[in-house]
Amino acid sequence: MVEQASYGSWRSPITSDLVVAGSLRLGQAHWDQGNLYWTEGRPQEEGRNVLIRRSTDGILTELTPAPFNVRTRVHEYGGGAYWVSEGIVYFCNFADQRLYRLIPGSDPQPLTEAGPYRYADGVVDRVRRRILCVREDHSQGGEPQNTLVSIDLESGSQQILTSGHDFYANPRLSPDGQALVWLTWDHPQMPWDGTELWWAAVAPDGTLGDPQKVAGGRNESIFQPQWSPQGILYFVSDRSGWWNLYRWDPSQPEPVQPLCPMEAEFGEPQWVFGMSTYGFCGDGRLLARYEQDGLSHLAYLDPDSGQLQGIPLPYTQISGLQVSGEQAVFLAGSPTESVALVCLELRSGQVQVLARSNSWVVDPGYVSIPETIAFPTGADAVAYAFFYPPQNQDFVAPPGEKPPLLVKSHGGPTGATAAVLNLGIQYWTSRGIAVLDVNYRGSTGYGRAYRDALKGKWGLVDVEDCIYGAKFLADQGKVDGERLMIDGGSAGGYTTLAALTFHDTFKAGASYYGVSDLEALAQDTHKFESRYLDGLIGPYPERQDLYRARSPIHHLDRLNCPVIFFQGLEDAIVPPNQAEAMVEALRAKGLPVAYVPFEGEQHGFRQAANIKRALEAELYFYAQVLGFALAEEIEPVAIDNLVVHRKSC
Repeated sequence: MVEQASYGSWRSPITSDLVVAGSLRLGQAHWDQGNLYWTEGRPQEEGRNVLIRRSTDGILTELTPAPFNVRTRVHEYGGGAYWVSEGIVYFCNFADQRLYRLIPGSDPQPLTEAGPYRYADGVVDRVRRRILCVREDHSQGGEPQNTLVSIDLESGSQQILTSGHDFYANPRLSPDGQALVWLTWDHPQMPWDGTELWWAAVAPDGTLGDPQKVAGGRNESIFQPQWSPQGILYFVSDRSGWWNLYRWDPSQPEPVQPLCPMEAEFGEPQWVFGMSTYGFCGDGRLLARYEQDGLSHLAYLDPDSGQLQGIPLPYTQISGLQVSGEQAVFLAGSPTESVALVCLELRSGQVQVLARSNSWVVDPGYVSIPETIAFPTGADAVAYAFFYPPQNQDFVAPPGEKPPLLVKSHGGPTGATAAVLNLGIQYWTSRGIAVLDVNYRGSTGYGRAYRDALKGKWGLVDVEDCIYGAKFLADQGKVDGERLMIDGGSAGGYTTLAALTFHDTFKAGASYYGVSDLEALAQDTHKFESRYLDGLIGPYPERQDLYRARSPIHHLDRLNCPVIFFQGLEDAIVPPNQAEAMVEALRAKGLPVAYVPFEGEQHGFRQAANIKRALEAELYFYAQVLGFALAEEIEPVAIDNLVVHRKSC
C-alpha cells in the first residue's frame, strides 16, 4: 500500500550499506594473448586495487595478493598502473611506488629499486628486452621531473630517453619496434588545453633519433596516439573544435588527415594515464566510442571512406575501450544499469557482462530515470544537466508539496557527469529528494568551445549554471525553490562553496575535499595541477586580486547558510588545511557547520566505511538544518551552532 509522507522522509531500501556493499571500482582493461586483464578497486579492502585475469577459457584469477595495490601516484591521479606482455605482468605498487614483475602462479618480484621514482603508462619493447614508460622523479625536492625512460627487464637499470618537457604521456612503440611516439605538454597547459605529439626513430641500441613533431600545440589537444597493426599512426585532435580522429601519413602533402569530421567528441580529458576510446578490428576498421549531447555511442569507422556505422547498444556511457581482433571490451552503464565491464563479440554482436561494479539488484520502482535537460543560463548561454525526480513506489508526498532539490557539481572542473545508474544518487531520490547533476560550462562532451567557456571564469559561470539549473526547475514547479541544496567534490566542492558564499540561492551545502582558498591551492598543490588555475582564473601572483575575490574564505561575511565538510587527511591535491580553515571561520561566525575528517583517505574516498559515513552524515545534516524528519536512524554528526541557527529560524 502506498503511504503519504513528506519529501525527504520516505523509507528506502537503498541504504548506505547497499551503496557500498559489493561495490567495485572497475579499472582499465588490457588484452594479451587472448587473455583479458582489468583492475578492481575494492572499498571493503580499504580501496586496494587488485589485478584480475580472465583466461581464454573464461576462468577468473586474482593475480595480485594482499597487500599489493596496483596503483601509481604519477600526477597523483595515476592510471596506466600496469601492462602485460607475453603473459607477464608489470605493475606499480601503491605503497612503495616500485615496479614489480609478476609471472602468474608466483609472487610479485620487484623490478626497480626503492627510491624517489614513480612509474606509469608503460609498454614492453620485446626486441630490446626493456620497458618504456613515464617516470616521475622526486629526488630533487620541489617540483618533480617527468621523463620517458627505458628499464631493462633483467637488471632494472634505467636510461632517460627524452626529457625537457614538464609532462609526458602515451609512449607507444610501432609494431616493428623501429619508431616511438609520445605526448608532451608544458606549464601552464593542461593536456586538454594543448599537447604535442612527437615521433622518433629507435636506433638498434635503443636510443632515440631526432624527434619530429607530428601535431599539436598550445591550442590543440592530442589524445591517444596509437599504431595500427599495419604500422600507421592514428590519434585524436581537437583542431576542428571537436576531438576527432586523424591519421598521419608523412608521404602526403598534408600528412595529418581527418577520418570522419563531425561535431562529436572521440577524446576525453586526460586526467589519468592509459585512457582509450578507439581500437583496431581484425578487418581493418576502427571501433570507436564518441560522445554527443552528454551520451556515449559506439561505432565502426572505415578509415579510408570515413563511413561511420553505429552499433545499437543499451548504454549511455562507454569508456576504456580496448579491441583485440574480433573482441572488444569496455566499461559501460545506463540509467537502469550501473557500470559494468562488457565484452562485445564483433562478428555476432553478442554482448556479455564480465564484471559488475555492484552486486545489488534494485527494484525499478525505486529507481529514478534521469531527464536530459538544456536550460538557459548567464550571458545568453545554454548549459546541460540530468534531472532525477523523486521516485519510490511505496510513497507519495502530501498534495501541493514540492520536493527539495540537491544540485550536484562534478569535479575537475574539466570533466563531466553521465546518465548512469548510481546508487549514490538513487539514495537521495528514493527518499524524496530530487537531484540535478549539472554539466556546467567547462564540462567535456560538448566541444572545445563549451569546454573553454570556463577559461578565466571558474567560480563564476560554473556557479551560474548550477544556480540557473536549480531556478529553471523551481520555475517549472518541479522542485521547492525554498529548499535547494548543493554538494560537490574537489573542484565541485569549490563550485559548491562559491555558490553558497556569493549567492543566496541554496539553503545548505556539502563540500567534499573542496577548495576554499584559491591562493592556498595555487601555492600548495601537486605538479600536475600547479598551473591549472592560470587558465581557469589567471596567472598567479600577477592576478592575486582575482584569486582573493573568488575565494570563499575571504568573503565569509556573505556566507549565511549551513555547510558540512568531508576531508581525507592524506589528500595531496586539496590539503586538509583548506577545509579546516573554512570550518574554523564558520564556527567563529556562528553558522551551523560540521567537519568529518577521514584518516587514511587521499583525494576521493575509497574505503567503504568512510563512503557510508559521508553519505549518511550529509543526509543527517540536511535533515537537521532544513527541518525534515528522517525515516531511519542515522549516527548523529556534531553540528556546531545548530541550536543558535534553529532559534534564529
